[in-house]
Amino acid sequence: MTRKVGIIGAGHVGADVAFSLVTQGLCDVIVLLDENEPKAASQALELRDMASLTTSRVQVIANDYSELGDADVLVIAVGPKTLLREDRLEELAETRAAVREVIPRVIASGFGGVILNITNPCDVITQIIQQTSGFPDTQVFGTGTSLDTARMKRVVGEFFGIDPKSVTGYVMGEHGESQFVAWSTVTLGGRPVAELAGDRDVDWAKMNDAVRGGGWEILQGKGWTSFGIATATARLVDAILSDAHSVWPVSAWDEELGVYIGQPAVIGKKGIVQTLQPELTAYEGVAYHASARVIAAALKSEK
Repeated sequence: MTRKVGIIGAGHVGADVAFSLVTQGLCDVIVLLDENEPKAASQALELRDMASLTTSRVQVIANDYSELGDADVLVIAVGPKTLLREDRLEELAETRAAVREVIPRVIASGFGGVILNITNPCDVITQIIQQTSGFPDTQVFGTGTSLDTARMKRVVGEFFGIDPKSVTGYVMGEHGESQFVAWSTVTLGGRPVAELAGDRDVDWAKMNDAVRGGGWEILQGKGWTSFGIATATARLVDAILSDAHSVWPVSAWDEELGVYIGQPAVIGKKGIVQTLQPELTAYEGVAYHASARVIAAALKSEK
């Protein structure tokens, strides 16, 4: 059975997602689409140049929406023209218009797979995609706090001198300024980080800021971020294609709060299998609800 992935947006992020999928051999066909068709065609050509150098053969097609009809996953990686914005909510007007333009074309192709959104502001745009497509909320989700959680693992790993892959736990809430590290979920070898810190003077708020500000720090230096989010997206695409039922912190629908928001969820071939709301501390619960209000306010303002 052919594993087919569509990617809308052939900029830094979309191209790096395609690169990750090709080099890891995670699918058989990629359909790369962009409003700048020569750019998408060039990206596809360069990816095809790699065919003799990669372990698996991945066919790369450019600029053909009709090819999405039998795709399993569609990654939305439409970016704004101006990248250097510290608050992702500032991108809303531009990215909302772009998404509302492409989704009808996606539906017209007959696409019926899972939509995975990267486009910022991630939580708000994911909800707009779901509403525009009419797909069930489980079939549309965003990368959410998957990248922020990876940043948290880096920060914690560096502090304790431990491989970040050995850090467990989640960043939750908006993929933006109101996100927070749910420290009660963060462990090393099954032990809470607060316990492991012992008598060391740990500035948890500073570590939280380092996680939240990581993306802005990278943006200021190189002008965009792509390696981390592309790798996270590739892992999520693999979880869908392999029906992995693995747990990832993504932007999933919260029925109670009425927004898409970063939270742990089980990912399978049809999208969100179930959400797994951790038992948060009172402070974390307040932060989660406050973050949901930020997302809801942005949604309200865009209408």
